[in-house]
Amino acid sequence: MVTMENEEKEKHEPGYYFNFREVLTYFFRKKDPSRPTNINIKMMHGINKISMLIFLICLIVIIARFIIRAM
Repeated sequence: MVTMENEEKEKHEPGYYFNFREVLTYFFRKKDPSRPTNINIKMMHGINKISMLIFLICLIVIIARFIIRAM
């Protein structure tokens, strides 16, 4: 169990803000049987996945353009 003090200490570590584990595992996690399912929740998660993919693709394009222009 993570206490509030440990959580606050982890937030101040240098790599905390660049940890994309939550984003990457969002796409590959198992279905939770205790979670309620209806069409609205399924659509919401589908749109979230699409928007995260588009964001990551755009971020890669922006970084690539920055590197190409710097050369």
